[in-house]
Amino acid sequence: MSKKVGIIMGSDSDLPIIKKATDMLKSLEIPFEVHIYSAHRTPVEAATFAKSAKENGFGALICAAGMAAHLAGAIAANTVLPVIGIPCKSSNLDGLDALLSTVMMPTGIPVATVAIDGGGNAALLAAQILATADDALYARLVAKRKADAAKVLEKDAKVMEQL
Repeated sequence: MSKKVGIIMGSDSDLPIIKKATDMLKSLEIPFEVHIYSAHRTPVEAATFAKSAKENGFGALICAAGMAAHLAGAIAANTVLPVIGIPCKSSNLDGLDALLSTVMMPTGIPVATVAIDGGGNAALLAAQILATADDALYARLVAKRKADAAKVLEKDAKVMEQL
């Protein structure tokens, strides 16, 4: 059985982005937990979660936040588990502020960062990390890639028929 993926969002407004991640994790049969912790409003709870994540069975953590987007960095500062940041689009700067806050981490505290609102890719990256020690999960990821490729080739064939 795979280790769990911990998903932390800074606000419930990030839930549509997190839903993309949870849907992907469900499809890959990866257990997960979702929490709302703020780097600024609940720093103690966020740090406690990060510090105890390994002992609680997590293998990777996903953090989604917009605007200042310090959540992924705050979590990464309190664990050596891999942390994947999802910068979320907000009304300010279309998410560019969140992207820069998430990706520009100091040496020693890395955060892998996916595209703005990239919940699906965050889940896939977490799955790939877990798959390094889980052959069954690795096989599910290979099967997903093959199925995704088949869908593209089906669309290619339809376009060729039309033209």
